[in-house]
Amino acid sequence: MFLAMNKFKIVKGREEDFEKIWRERDTHLQGVEGFKEFNLMKGSVEEAYSLYASHSIWESKECFVSWTKSEAFRLAHKNAGKHSDIYLGPPELETFEKAL
Repeated sequence: MFLAMNKFKIVKGREEDFEKIWRERDTHLQGVEGFKEFNLMKGSVEEAYSLYASHSIWESKECFVSWTKSEAFRLAHKNAGKHSDIYLGPPELETFEKAL
């Protein structure tokens, strides 16, 4: 099992905009080899931002890496810079492999 997680710092007051973008977004993940699950999680609310994390679960690291090089990945991320005004910096990617 492999987990890929992106952390996002969202400008306070723009949380609904961020959630709407994700709710209406076509992730192009269905049918991708090795893809298991996707979730968008809301975290702490700080003075300047609200924290969110997207995480996807994959059969293996190889499946995830293959997806990042695919047309499905390019389609899913084609408008990534369109809403840059709601983000405080780029997402922070963290990955994890099953230990036990």
